[in-house]
Amino acid sequence: MDTETLRARIAELIPGIRADLEALTRIPSVSLDAFDQAQVEASAAATADLFEAEGFDVEIVREGGRPAVIARKEGPEGAPTVLLYAHHDVQPPGAENLWDSPAFEPTERDGRLYGRGAADDKAGIMAHLAAVRAHGDALPVNLVVFVEGEEEIGSESLPATLAAHGDKLAADAIVLADSTNWDIGEPALTTTLRGLIRVVVTVSTLSHGIHSGMFGGAVPDAITALIKLLATLHTEDGEVAVVGLDAGTASELPYDEARLRAESGLLDGVGLIGRGPLLDRIWAKPSITTIGIDAPSVATASNTLVPSASAKVSMRLAPSQDPDTAYDLLRAHLLEHAPWGAQVEVHLDDKGEGFAADATGPMYDAARAAFADAWGHPPVDIGVGGSIPFVAAFAERFPQAALLVTGVEDPDTRAHGANESLHLGEFEKVCLAEAALLSRIAALGAPGA
Repeated sequence: MDTETLRARIAELIPGIRADLEALTRIPSVSLDAFDQAQVEASAAATADLFEAEGFDVEIVREGGRPAVIARKEGPEGAPTVLLYAHHDVQPPGAENLWDSPAFEPTERDGRLYGRGAADDKAGIMAHLAAVRAHGDALPVNLVVFVEGEEEIGSESLPATLAAHGDKLAADAIVLADSTNWDIGEPALTTTLRGLIRVVVTVSTLSHGIHSGMFGGAVPDAITALIKLLATLHTEDGEVAVVGLDAGTASELPYDEARLRAESGLLDGVGLIGRGPLLDRIWAKPSITTIGIDAPSVATASNTLVPSASAKVSMRLAPSQDPDTAYDLLRAHLLEHAPWGAQVEVHLDDKGEGFAADATGPMYDAARAAFADAWGHPPVDIGVGGSIPFVAAFAERFPQAALLVTGVEDPDTRAHGANESLHLGEFEKVCLAEAALLSRIAALGAPGA
């Protein structure tokens, strides 16, 4: 199907695609244990129904984790096979008062659709469905759709799912729709991702809490010791101080401090941390963030020397970095820098591989041409500072497949934050690009044919 025909088809389909997206967004499918997992089941069922209605053979699978949807529909005999990935679980909504409209009631404002999951990643599901509907009963390729239900909690059961169902998911190209574009009107292919480790560090100084007035000044408390320990993870200018970690370089794209400040919401007067080009810092070098602390709250604090305190530390890794090596280096640093002889324990909470694509070859050429069909110019290659461990899992399981990491987000999407939103105009282009991509991959023919 030619581009202009597809463009007209997508324009015709968008109202229905949006309605289905809004229905999915209303399901609060938060995959964290503290939330109602019946909603995740409902989200999987709703996703399965959408693809079954398009004539796909659909099953819901579980390999010790949340439900995932596998759907398959055959194209012409001898056509290439394309796997389309997305996830139906979402992040928690966070504080209700931070949202300008209810998190699970999709609301349009100024050309954007607001709601938790409206972008990340239920729009990814609907982009796949839009491409399917655009081609109707004349699919140009064999299609496999895989929509998992635990991406937001680390895809823990994904290796087991790939082991159990990998034969059903094998493909010549894999479109992973869970990333971002460079800007409004500027599409992107994600070619590098940072890896990740998360650790919990616990500092203990006492066998029990004691009166701060009677012993303070001679006896250290655990919270102060923990703060002092965490401060050793950065140099004075904010560079990561853990020795031996990999550091890479990012794509050379125009990105200045003003744009970084605007996109991040950095407060006036707050300086940047680290050294080197900004994109190197956020895409290709390690970073360390304290994301949580267990200690008495301000409201419940007493005049007590706290005996033990813990923090969760998130470290993003250069795409080339081995996570186990990074954990060993971080753990060694924390143990070696224990203040005042405090007892320090470090436990690995989570880890994920980085990713660096060889973004060349006919599949990548087809993807760039499809983006140009939709936007009028080809995409730029970007890195992403966040970690998407499932990409590395797919790369390991299907080494011969071309991994095309695409997405529906833009710099103002605010995925994971309050007022997450989808730019509706860009979303229509995403849908067109994916429909065009299927046609262009079909034109390549099956590998080896």
